[in-house]
Amino acid sequence: MHIDILTFEGFNALDSLIALGILNRVKKPGWRVSIASPTAHVRSMNGVVLETQVSLREASAADAVIVGSGMLTREVVGDEALMAQLQLDPSRQLLGAQCSGTLVLAKLGLLEGVPACTDLTTKPWVEEAGVAVLNQPFVAKGNVATAGGCLASQYLAAWIIARLDGIETAQGALHYVAPGGEKEDYVSRAMRHVTPYLQGATAAA
Repeated sequence: MHIDILTFEGFNALDSLIALGILNRVKKPGWRVSIASPTAHVRSMNGVVLETQVSLREASAADAVIVGSGMLTREVVGDEALMAQLQLDPSRQLLGAQCSGTLVLAKLGLLEGVPACTDLTTKPWVEEAGVAVLNQPFVAKGNVATAGGCLASQYLAAWIIARLDGIETAQGALHYVAPGGEKEDYVSRAMRHVTPYLQGATAAA
C-alpha cells in the first residue's frame, strides 16, 4: 500500500508530520508513506524544510492520499496547472483532507453533496465553494474523509489505517503515540470519532 501526503509551500507541519508519523507505525511489507509535492523541497509556515519524496503524478496513483493544510492553500487552488496534476479519484483511492486541504478537495469537485470538516479560517472558503461544514473534528463518507483542527490529523491517519489494514492495526498505531498513563483512554476517545465511519466500508479502497 502506498499512501501519500500532499504537502505544499507554506504547509502546516502538524498536519503533515503527525499523520506521517502515525501512518508509519504500520510495519508490513509494501506499506509506504511519502511526502508528495510539486517541488523538490517545501518550506513550512514555520520555516521547516522538507525534501519531497514523490511527485504529484505519483500521488495520483497512490492507494490513499491525504491533502495537507497550509497558509498558501488559496494560492494552490488558484494555480490551474498545479491543480490539473491532481488526478484524484475516490473510486480507486482513499482520500483525506486536513483543514485547508478540504478546500483542495472541494475545488476538485470531490465533495459535491458531502459535508466536510475544516479549520475555522478555511470554513468560509469551503462554504463559498458550495460545501457544508460540520462543527466536528472528523467525518467520512465512502472513500472520502476530512478533518478540522491540526490535532485531528490523528483521526485521518487512524481512518486510513483501519480501512487498509483493520481496526486493531489503527488502535495499535494510536496506542504507540498516545501519552503515557492515558493510552487506553486516548485510543478509545480517538476511535470513537473514527469507528462510526467504518461501518459498511470495505477493508481497502
